Amino acid sequence: MSEEVVRTVPLFADLDEETFRVVRGHMVTTNVRRGEILFRENEPGDRFWVITAGKVKLGHTAPDGRESLLAVLGPGEIVGELSVYDPGPRTATATVLAPSTFLELEHSQFVRLLDSHPALAHQLLRSLAQRLRKTNTALADLVFSDVPGRVAKALLDLAQRFGRPAGAGIRVAHDLTQEELAQLVGASRETVNKSLAEFSSRGWIQVDGRAVILLDIQRLERRSR
Repeated sequence: MSEEVVRTVPLFADLDEETFRVVRGHMVTTNVRRGEILFRENEPGDRFWVITAGKVKLGHTAPDGRESLLAVLGPGEIVGELSVYDPGPRTATATVLAPSTFLELEHSQFVRLLDSHPALAHQLLRSLAQRLRKTNTALADLVFSDVPGRVAKALLDLAQRFGRPAGAGIRVAHDLTQEELAQLVGASRETVNKSLAEFSSRGWIQVDGRAVILLDIQRLERRSR
């Protein structure tokens, strides 16, 4: 793993070189295959992971058995960081969507690092604030946006983090089933499929299995507002 890539992770980006070396020296590199589970909902949390490659989905199961997809996380984002501040039961299940590489740090080690390197706490708090801001935006979208608007916004968000140039468009390998994509935008699978079909007929996107090619970013951006 390139240390230059690790250095760009938001958790580390503004740390001085000495602090970065100390923290990096305590983290363990872990490679995880697609489909494996990092942790399950309600399990005790004793560590967190920084994603350096790949993607992870966070899912929640309601008491009545219904499932929801809370987020899809990618390189530079943190999984399981709530356990750093409150090492209690996990609030979601984290499943690896594609072959991924992580930097893993155990809770007690991180607490010791915080005592000697307080700048690390500022970085983690900023990461938590960014996640909270995204959650608030998603809640507002559920109230004020229609389903096609939420689908357009989700596709743009996934493209920003996972998209790769593909001819005249951007190919986004989201690795989600149709049901999971529907859960991500808080709608039924039928309604989301209808939105995707409409975007496709207008020439804005091209659906390709568990991927989508965005062909008209500007119109998708206008539809997402």
